Amino acid sequence: MEMMLSAQTYMGRVLMTLVFFLNIGTLVIYFIDIVEAEQLHFSFPHRLIYVDQFCNAFFVFYFGLRFVAADDKLRFWLELNSLVDFFTIPPVFVAALLKKNCFGLRSLRALRLLDLPRILQILRITKDDNSIKLSKLFAVFISTLFTAAGLVHLVENNGDPWVQPVNSQTIPYFRCMYLIMVTMSTVGYGDIVVQTVLGRAFIFFFIIGGLVLFANVIPEVLEVVQSRKSYKSSYEVMSGKNYIVACGNVTLKSVTTFLEDFLLQYKGNVCTEILFLGESLPSLELEAVFKCYSPYTTFFYGSALNSEDLKRVRMESANACLILADVCSPEPYAEDISNIMRVLSIKNHYPKTRVILQIIQSRNKAYLPNIPNWDWRMGDSIICFAELKLGFMAQSCLVPGLSTLLTSLFIGKENTETKRKHLKDKMLLGDKDYKVMALQLSNDFADMTFIEVCRLCFVKLNLILLGIELKFGSRGESAILINPSPQIKLHRNTMGFFIAHSLAEVKRAQFYCRVCHSDIQDPEQIEKCQCGSKSHSKTFSEKLKISIESLILDGEPAKSRVPHAQEKKSSSLPLYLTGRFHCCDAVPLHEALLSCKNQAVLYLQDHILVCVFGDAKSPLIGLQDFVMPLRATNFLYRELKDIVLLGPLEYLQREWKFIQHFPKLWLFSGSALSCADLKAVNVQGCAACVILSSNTPISNNPSLADTESILATLNVRSMEAKLNSSSLDAVFGAGALGNQSEPRYKRIPITTELKFSPNAHFINQAPSSSSDNPDEDLLSSTAAPAGAIFSDSFFHSLLSMTYYNHHILALLHALVTSRTSPALEQLEEEDSRMSRSLDDMVQNPYHVRCKLALLPLSKRWLPGVMQEDSFGDIYCKALDTFGILCFGLYRLMDEPNPYKNRFVIPRPANDLKMLPTDLLFSIVPFNIAITEDL
Repeated sequence: MEMMLSAQTYMGRVLMTLVFFLNIGTLVIYFIDIVEAEQLHFSFPHRLIYVDQFCNAFFVFYFGLRFVAADDKLRFWLELNSLVDFFTIPPVFVAALLKKNCFGLRSLRALRLLDLPRILQILRITKDDNSIKLSKLFAVFISTLFTAAGLVHLVENNGDPWVQPVNSQTIPYFRCMYLIMVTMSTVGYGDIVVQTVLGRAFIFFFIIGGLVLFANVIPEVLEVVQSRKSYKSSYEVMSGKNYIVACGNVTLKSVTTFLEDFLLQYKGNVCTEILFLGESLPSLELEAVFKCYSPYTTFFYGSALNSEDLKRVRMESANACLILADVCSPEPYAEDISNIMRVLSIKNHYPKTRVILQIIQSRNKAYLPNIPNWDWRMGDSIICFAELKLGFMAQSCLVPGLSTLLTSLFIGKENTETKRKHLKDKMLLGDKDYKVMALQLSNDFADMTFIEVCRLCFVKLNLILLGIELKFGSRGESAILINPSPQIKLHRNTMGFFIAHSLAEVKRAQFYCRVCHSDIQDPEQIEKCQCGSKSHSKTFSEKLKISIESLILDGEPAKSRVPHAQEKKSSSLPLYLTGRFHCCDAVPLHEALLSCKNQAVLYLQDHILVCVFGDAKSPLIGLQDFVMPLRATNFLYRELKDIVLLGPLEYLQREWKFIQHFPKLWLFSGSALSCADLKAVNVQGCAACVILSSNTPISNNPSLADTESILATLNVRSMEAKLNSSSLDAVFGAGALGNQSEPRYKRIPITTELKFSPNAHFINQAPSSSSDNPDEDLLSSTAAPAGAIFSDSFFHSLLSMTYYNHHILALLHALVTSRTSPALEQLEEEDSRMSRSLDDMVQNPYHVRCKLALLPLSKRWLPGVMQEDSFGDIYCKALDTFGILCFGLYRLMDEPNPYKNRFVIPRPANDLKMLPTDLLFSIVPFNIAITEDL
């Protein structure tokens, strides 16, 4: 019986719908009876009495069914629908029996209008949240109005039963409705008033409830109607106009950051419209942002998980869909999974739509290749915050200032005016800001080695070539190769990655012709020619043959490289599955755990100290993303530095299962807030100290979000001050590694992660900063050799950059994480299952990856270097002698500079004179060890 009356069965839905419409019918009959009784003065209306009796007889039958199905018989008698039946059914039968009007409390039948939202859902009339909410508000308001008007009509027309003579007054029912409406709205004209005691008592209590009801229902109705009108419309596609859809975490912070970075890419008029698909209505602040950017932004209320909402924003015609993530989410796994489900929804309905996704944790990337229609070749991209952030910080341990350099080259936010203050020759910088750009190379570079093309582009075209995209396989898979081996020959239609000021400069490499441009000295004169000397396009089979040949290496190093710097990898070294990372057998936790009593602590020197915070329940940071770039096989095994993880043991043991296969890894249970623990792990002798921010939110105030990181940084600096307090004159020496003229001590290089970047001023105001030089304080957060401050703001800009050119993201990923393309990694895994020998794996050009380094101007590796040499001279000597590619400069600031802080010069001018203390950002071949020889 209970199932028959529920909306889960067809019979139940029919009964509920029938009962609702019969209630509406009896309510209409009640209105008709009142009108006829008031206007025509009929003592008893005979025309509709039989219909009313039939309806109420059915209500009695339905009442019995509900009583039988009720679990709690006592509570059933007190239910609202039961009370309505008690007071409305008897008056109908009493009126028929006495043949006299008996209205009684029949107005309570209007309370059954509260079932309207459920009936509309059963009939599939209301489907979305707004329509359901609007129907509920309408039902509550109308049922209250009709019921209250009926009660006032009853007591005023009959008077108080204990008062003689009768104090009644004749008020029509619809005037009572008018009175109730005026009372609820608090207007109170006074043209109609109640005279009875019962009427006044009812109005007294109704004013309180009606005021609350009216004050809440009307604004909510207006809000729903207005939002439905404003944000539930459909987008109209205009021919020739580009637009993108942004969904996911659509909040004030994410929208503001995205718009600033996206519009920064435009030098002229904005020609791409941005549609924001938000799952919640925008706040007043967010609405103000949309109004400011109204010419090219539109907000739509809906979800990417709903196919109807995808149709409204015309997802099939969008240039791309950008899915924003909440980096500060307390549950990063749930945030990633929700965004992955959005990808699945989009790809299922519109498989050809390009998707750019932000995720927080790298291990969740494994779900995306399993999604149907996910295709890297179409430009589908993943921006993983943890992987890139920790990769940046890991590389900064080996290459100080790298984050500043890459930020300048990939995002273009470097302050040239600040750098200009620290150059003796200020004219050498010019007014150019250089960025990384990708463009297809001229086919005249085919069959040349990368080093040959690199030298030609630098000398002839005034361009620095960083790497190439090499295609392989029959399905168009590709991989990014940075400074690849000389055995790899370029083939036709190869894409190159350049450091240049503008696209016009990069096009020189696309237009270059051996016949027409060989004698031109001025790069500005290189333009597209019509000489017809270019050979015809090769067939697909010829291209595939070239690609396959380019994948084969004989394992021999370049003959131009110095013999003593070469070292062939030993087959005894453990390598991670596909040969991309050094690996070993799983190390038990107790064997890697250090303590003050452990003798291994005494030998810690030149190690990397990583300070983490967390507990047994806090979200994992993902330390494997930090360790993997430092264990890549582009480093020789003897180059690997020991990594010591300092933090709570209950947290470290949760991370350990993901990093237990990497060598030279140690744990120490403690805290960076304890000087004793820092001293135990020899923080004074470490090569770099990294302080990672906790993923556990400790305060709603952003200024307090980085409390632990800031205090730990100051704690490490206090250890540094104690170390150097004995000799102030010996705090810093010459910054270059090759300058040994004066024995000096080094400071502890600290890299601190901040969740809220404005908190950097807490660290910059530390006593170790120079207060006499304001420019030095300005740059100390990014370019000081003693440390860096790292925040997530850089990665928000990657979303816009990836939309314009997803190849740039692939290049940055290869530089920072030492990983190849997803298609190639899958191919490598298949090769590893075939049990290929280690020698074959090392000979694969994709395993022979270069490494980033910061090299001094040492005569040990550049014997012919002269004091008057320019950057162009050093570039050519390093490229010709070792195959080392230089692309940036790390220069000391002008005196006074007591702390020997440096600043970054991305892509120095060719004629920039070098200083003995300069350091070079370089891409070094894998078989050259970064030792004292360099």
